[in-house]
Amino acid sequence: MLNKYARPFFTKLFTPMASLLLRLGVSPDVVTVVGTLGVSLGALIFYPRGEFLIGTLVITAFVFSDTVDGIMARRMERSSVWGAYLDSTLDRVADASVFGGLVLFYAGGHNLRSDSAFGVRPGVMAALALACLILGMVVSYAKARAEGLGMTANVGIAERAERLVAVLVTTGLVGWFLPEFFLTIVLALLALASLITVVQRMLEVRRQALDVA
Repeated sequence: MLNKYARPFFTKLFTPMASLLLRLGVSPDVVTVVGTLGVSLGALIFYPRGEFLIGTLVITAFVFSDTVDGIMARRMERSSVWGAYLDSTLDRVADASVFGGLVLFYAGGHNLRSDSAFGVRPGVMAALALACLILGMVVSYAKARAEGLGMTANVGIAERAERLVAVLVTTGLVGWFLPEFFLTIVLALLALASLITVVQRMLEVRRQALDVA
């Protein structure tokens, strides 16, 4: 849903930046790699230390590289198979880093606020973040494997954009002022939505496979 409605807005917003980078001779692949490094370092340096707000701000500063590199490739008329492969692969690295940073923090037995009125248990938070990481990878694999078999799996309630926006906004706000319990709810909902999406994609591929048979 976000891809459908938000992409035109962000494409328009970041086109001047993409044009500037092209004039400077920067490759779309370089933007992809730098963006992934920025997101990954922001998540794996700041989140494990409990610095959720600054970590989210750093991640947000780099996460839109995924839009910028796509604009650059289209303007250069070189949207290649390699570029698409690199972008998709590094997207998985970035996503895993975000949830992995949360896993590292809570697996250490920490709470963001020791005086939390809701009694959030670090072990539960670590398990939920790990579930989101694993299921997010399976969501992506289910689609990629279907396409590798000549089928499609463009269904599901938890696309990458929605998952990423939800966890970043909530984590940043929890790092600022929001009670930590809200992050528990969001991680639980994301894990459930990801599981449902995996099942939806499996059923869709099964339907297509049976139709062929």
